[in-house]
Amino acid sequence: MPVNFTPTPPEALKPVPGVRLGVAAAGIKKPGRRDLTVISLEPGSRVAGGFTRNRFCAAPVTVCRERLGEGRPIRALVINTGNANAGTGAQGLADARRTCAEVAQLLVCPEESVLPFSTGVILEPLPMARLLAGLPQAVADLAADRWGAAAEAIMTTDTVPKAISRTVVIEGKPVTVTGMAKGSGMIHPNMATMLAFIATDAAVAQPVLEHLVREAADASFNCITVDGDTSTNDSFILIATGRAGHGEIDRLDGPAYAALREAVTEVARFLAQAIVRDGEGATKFMTIEVNGGKNRAECRQVAYAIARSPLVKTAFFASDPNLGRILAAIGYAGIDDLEVERVRLYLGDVLVAEHGGRAAGYAEEDGVRVMRAPEIRVRVELARGEASATVWTCDFSYDYVRINAEYRS
Repeated sequence: MPVNFTPTPPEALKPVPGVRLGVAAAGIKKPGRRDLTVISLEPGSRVAGGFTRNRFCAAPVTVCRERLGEGRPIRALVINTGNANAGTGAQGLADARRTCAEVAQLLVCPEESVLPFSTGVILEPLPMARLLAGLPQAVADLAADRWGAAAEAIMTTDTVPKAISRTVVIEGKPVTVTGMAKGSGMIHPNMATMLAFIATDAAVAQPVLEHLVREAADASFNCITVDGDTSTNDSFILIATGRAGHGEIDRLDGPAYAALREAVTEVARFLAQAIVRDGEGATKFMTIEVNGGKNRAECRQVAYAIARSPLVKTAFFASDPNLGRILAAIGYAGIDDLEVERVRLYLGDVLVAEHGGRAAGYAEEDGVRVMRAPEIRVRVELARGEASATVWTCDFSYDYVRINAEYRS
């Protein structure tokens, strides 16, 4: 079960005017499981996205980049789970485009206005006959209040659906922001670490929306790691339907953008942390905070060295304060001029290390006390500048190995 996380009830997920969702059980990997989602957008909606930097990116990522890069109006998204359509070559690209063509025919919109997304097993061809047969059912299911069903349908090894809604007032008009994400393993940032879809009825100019998707990702999905593996399929999509009734947000320095950015980032951060809390086999949720760096990049460098270390993560699973592993990670993070005598390491409220070694007042029973909690904060003070960064991660348990050993069975 996820660490200190309760899924949002479906009835608490607010419809976004201009967005409808529908799901189907296509049997892509397992019979009887809802595994196919179609999202329909009203004309005039604007879409921006961020994608994995993995060079072996999946066919749907390639198609999405092409279509968004061409500035085409987007009318629909189609998402399948159970198969990643990655490492599938020319046939995978053809299958992604054919899927879009079938959705376009059902929705009576241009083929190029449909974006495809896939998640699941890599290096296996899409079962096109089953996928295409499920599309009419997903389209027939389209409704504004299907966010909860869609959040379940995009899951793979997730144990719970991940979705949330927020409301913000812009120019006196209520604006809805609703989002969903899937992710549990193969999670490490490089834009954007999973599949995530956030929609709002705000009216946003395209350049501003593209800036916002990067800002939101940088404060959320690019601050998490489960296992240090960047997926082939990572996608983060931000949709603005423009139905809220306020003036278009076309600048970054006004109160309207600030209000929308806060709401979108809050939703994105909730989803990002939910992914970590539901990390494969996770029993602990850890916040790694690094302060006093020369710049944010080096703070992140240190934070990720700690967060992705298997030795650190297994120690947290065991509640074993073998905290020299954290010092080792700080040391190999790649800051060549780091003065270790100035570094201080805290575990929760406990000072563990300073002046290059164990803190005089540190007692191992204090470390055990902190590490037994399901949520743990690690704080590193570098004492070399004013920058800081925070990363969220989870532990490695026996179940992580079991889940990934059995993933294809």
